[in-house]
Amino acid sequence: MRTTVTLDRDVAARLKGLRKRRDQTFKEVVNSALRVGLDHLETPATKPSKPYALHPVSLGPRLPNLDNIAEVLAAIEDEQAK
Repeated sequence: MRTTVTLDRDVAARLKGLRKRRDQTFKEVVNSALRVGLDHLETPATKPSKPYALHPVSLGPRLPNLDNIAEVLAAIEDEQAK
């Protein structure tokens, strides 16, 4: 099929560069790029099969406030006395 398409300058430059690197005709490069682009657009976005979830874990009793060292030492001495 023959049709006229107006390409943006940046797209045309990329296609010309690709044509030189692949040593193909401009038509072959355009058709190849369109196929890849259409395949990407037509492929439905895959959703994760299982949603990501966090599982809570107990880390044990909470540490005392460490700002006051005297309280911390008193708490440790009380636990050791038991």
